[in-house]
Amino acid sequence: MIKVKVPATTANMGPGFDSIGMALQMYNIAYAEEIEEGLEIIIQEGSPDIPTDETNLIYRSICHFYKEIGKPVPGMRIIQQDHIPHTRGLGSSAACIVAGLHIANAMSHSFFSKEELVQMAAQLEGHPDNTTPALLGGMTIGAMNEEDMKYVKVKVAENLHFAVMIPDFTLSTEKARAALPTHIPLKDGVFNASRAALLAASMITGDVENLSMAMEDRFHEPYRESLIPNMREILEHAKTCGAKGTFLSGAGPTLIAVVRNVVSFRKEMVEFFGGLEQDWQVQMLQADQGGAKVWIDEELKY
Repeated sequence: MIKVKVPATTANMGPGFDSIGMALQMYNIAYAEEIEEGLEIIIQEGSPDIPTDETNLIYRSICHFYKEIGKPVPGMRIIQQDHIPHTRGLGSSAACIVAGLHIANAMSHSFFSKEELVQMAAQLEGHPDNTTPALLGGMTIGAMNEEDMKYVKVKVAENLHFAVMIPDFTLSTEKARAALPTHIPLKDGVFNASRAALLAASMITGDVENLSMAMEDRFHEPYRESLIPNMREILEHAKTCGAKGTFLSGAGPTLIAVVRNVVSFRKEMVEFFGGLEQDWQVQMLQADQGGAKVWIDEELKY
């Protein structure tokens, strides 16, 4: 039996659209084993809408891996335990891709390195800022072209906590992408480039006092704000409660605040959310530093 544990991720981190992401201590778990023939998928925890046929994203990722190595896909049983909410901007799709690649890597005895899986996963998803931190942990800064992807992994300071504010409504990636413009003004490009550099340097040095400015964005947040009720109001209130920085997680609708005083921040935000029409939950998480883990017959492999 193969077991894979994959962290949630936040992408488009601040100004790092399609480039900067971070792993969080929230996890999906998947089990897989070969059977004589066919496909059996069991959803033990997670959305009832998760496919249990060949369209399942974990299985599709497994098939992609087997196609890459030129081998037929064996019959298999997959068991999913999903704790990462779907279509909330927390990398649920990336977690499935990473789980599928790890399962196929172990099941086929291919022993691809994590570096090779990083490249394959980024090409599969089309951008590196979810799958790379899901595989490696920490915060990753990546850039890619048609053939290759380069990245740097940064360990996130252990005294940083992330208030992950998750609403009771979803936002599809397709709808969120459709809200974006096809062109941006030069001044907005300069705005984001300077802040992305500042964010990377600040996370490397641990200088959290820069984060309020370093996490500002003009590439996607202004255009997606209308899709998320009270988004600007929530982020501004988070700052008055002591947040060092705030940002829209992935394509949304989840919002994240970087905080130090965990107890008081959560209490104040929960009270604030009580006055809104939508229901929001606040989870206080830290960064996952190690990325996905794989067990084979209950023995941790990597």
